[in-house]
Amino acid sequence: MERELRERMEPKQEEEERLGNNNVMEMNEKENEIEQSKVGIMRALVQREDPSAKDVDDLMIRRFLRARDLDIEEASNLFLKYLSWRRSFVPNGSISTSEISNEIAHNKLFMQGLDKKGRPIVVCFGGRHKQNNLEEFKRFVVYSLDKICSRMPRGEEKFLCIGDLGGWGYSNSDIRGYLAALTILQDCFPERLGKLIIVHVPYIFMTAWKMVYPFIDSKTKKKIIFVENKKLKSTLLSDIDESQLPDTYGGQLPLVPIQDT
Repeated sequence: MERELRERMEPKQEEEERLGNNNVMEMNEKENEIEQSKVGIMRALVQREDPSAKDVDDLMIRRFLRARDLDIEEASNLFLKYLSWRRSFVPNGSISTSEISNEIAHNKLFMQGLDKKGRPIVVCFGGRHKQNNLEEFKRFVVYSLDKICSRMPRGEEKFLCIGDLGGWGYSNSDIRGYLAALTILQDCFPERLGKLIIVHVPYIFMTAWKMVYPFIDSKTKKKIIFVENKKLKSTLLSDIDESQLPDTYGGQLPLVPIQDT
């Protein structure tokens, strides 16, 4: 009797699952169509205001749209501000290492390997950061993000970052620098950060974190996790294959300074 009932139920369940999957696919297609339509509308708007917008691809426009929940007006305003900022802050089109020599000397940022989603892996050692000239630090942030974005595999738009705070102390605290980096990431490179895994966190860091946290937008907050030391390797391995994990965390890849990538 039970077997008979089960045999009758199984085709029905399979049909419901198939219909459910079809509905999800149809919804995704519709959402993609709406998003693509908004990309076209936004492109027309921003190119009318700033002709240089014609040089950017649809993926960039889509990232700005997604950062503002597909609100065309808000995304267009953010994008136009970005174009203006880029012209004034990076007048030569790129930043050279000679403009950020003090920041590079800290040896605090590395990039190597890809996570399981194909995103570049970046490692930042917060305990090596020293409060320096703010403008040079901002140039270093832009240089680094440009480098990371240029190294992304085809079809990938995001990166994973391991923020290592081992050895961090008050001498490393730089609230102005943190806020400047956050603003650049959120307003000028939106939807580029895929995940930020913060490790080796000293208790005293939470004082600085409480000052920065209110300025992190809701989308970025969802991408940040803090990891206890005892769960460090298992957490990293859930996102990164051992063959791609930096050797400093028990993996197989040596760290490569950002300027050497």
